[in-house]
Amino acid sequence: MSEQTIAELGEFALIDLVRGRLGTSDYVLVGPGDDAAHIATADGTYVTATDILVEGRHFRRDWSTAADIGRKAVAANLSDINAMGGVATALVVAFAAPGDTPVKWVADLIGGMVEECDKVGAKIVGGDMSAADQIVISITALGDAERPVTRSGAQVGDQVAYAGTLGLASAGYGALSRGFRSPKAAVDEHRAPHPPYAAGPAAAAGGATSMIDISDGLLADLGHVARASKVAIDLDPASFPILDAVQTVAGALGGVDPLRFVLAGGDDYALAATFPTSASLPEGWTRIGVVKAGEGVTVAGAPYEGGTGHKHWN
Repeated sequence: MSEQTIAELGEFALIDLVRGRLGTSDYVLVGPGDDAAHIATADGTYVTATDILVEGRHFRRDWSTAADIGRKAVAANLSDINAMGGVATALVVAFAAPGDTPVKWVADLIGGMVEECDKVGAKIVGGDMSAADQIVISITALGDAERPVTRSGAQVGDQVAYAGTLGLASAGYGALSRGFRSPKAAVDEHRAPHPPYAAGPAAAAGGATSMIDISDGLLADLGHVARASKVAIDLDPASFPILDAVQTVAGALGGVDPLRFVLAGGDDYALAATFPTSASLPEGWTRIGVVKAGEGVTVAGAPYEGGTGHKHWN
């Protein structure tokens, strides 16, 4: 292990290594490994999640405005609380940047953060600042969930469904990477996503057995559900609507299969969940597959050959 790098080990093996050294506590009801932790307090419970955005890795200032970046940073955290069936109430923000960063840029960043917080009624309540060679934004969100929905509850026979938009942000990234600034719907979604904030609590109230937000790609993230629940998931490719903007980008990139953006793209911060087979799906949720015995995620009964999603240290 002493000579192995974290890139060689991989993100999820690294997480497992860290989890194995953290210990347990009676206050920790759901710990590391889910979208958010569920913590007990003297007078109740709360859910909490954290996310980090690094300039050049998660955003580029020549692609996105400061307000867009602020919205995206907050959305990534609100989405994790949403994926537990909860609603965020407070955020703390850590911000690091070079000293020559314009003050107006930072003011616009905060404006975007506040705009996104207002969508769920959350407030920024504190944080920290530091100098750095590039801009880094780390946010921790806290919220309430009447019935936290974890990744580990999927049962054989459950129906698999999603809420939100899939593929649009990934298509936008593909367009921007080739120097395009259109189609606008895709590019705008990459710059600042629109998570379905009402869908998480609705799924929890509707009996969802497991849930996750789609940040790294539908196949990759459903893989976490399958692994945590010790089941297999099979998706129906015909059940996914392919948006016009996704079709346009796929064609412009040389005939890329547009389904790849839907299945392996990330950054839309949609939700995927499993529901009992007899349950009526809440408004805004669309059935896309079924939970089976076994392990892993398949598409029409077979492994998908187009990749599964984003990987850190790739």
